[in-house]
Amino acid sequence: MAWEVRGSYYEACNCEAVCPCRREGDRQGGRSTYDTCDFVLSWKIEDGHVDGRDLSGLSTAIVGSYADDEPGSPWRVVVFVDENADEARQGDLADVFLGRIGGDTHRLYGRAIQEVTMVRPAAIALVHEPGRWRIGVDTFVEVRSSVEVDADGPVTSGLTDHVGGTEMISDVITVAVPPFEWSFRERCSFESRFAYRG
Repeated sequence: MAWEVRGSYYEACNCEAVCPCRREGDRQGGRSTYDTCDFVLSWKIEDGHVDGRDLSGLSTAIVGSYADDEPGSPWRVVVFVDENADEARQGDLADVFLGRIGGDTHRLYGRAIQEVTMVRPAAIALVHEPGRWRIGVDTFVEVRSSVEVDADGPVTSGLTDHVGGTEMISDVITVAVPPFEWSFRERCSFESRFAYRG
């Protein structure tokens, strides 16, 4: 199955900035600040398709958690797919961003996902713009960032194949979707571009 998606990426988690799992200058990524990573990831597709079906203009968000000391640090996640897509394209979004159909997402992070609690269509409101970054998913997720971090060199993330990006301090990270529920302020967040293909 041929597929390709590209666009903007924005994430936040409970670590202190700069997130220790990211590369910062010559420093390689390492353990989470608090030994457990509670995260929200979002992708806004500018151009993309799966097997000829157009995904341009659609969004996906993943909420999840993993523990550094659990063998393999398996991810447990809830996936939100764009309610504006039909059922086939919602399935495509889940398959792509969970790494189920191979390619870059499977290589970069999909193999870490061991438990998917739910895949749910939702109203996903993403603002991927400097100074006003936001992830809103119905009443389940609210993430906002506006302040950039002074880093010791370029900051990159393995989830976007180490394309350069911007580390930020989140204003708020609130999640309320079973089994995940948390609220943090002034923790790390990050934006970048992404381009995945299979």
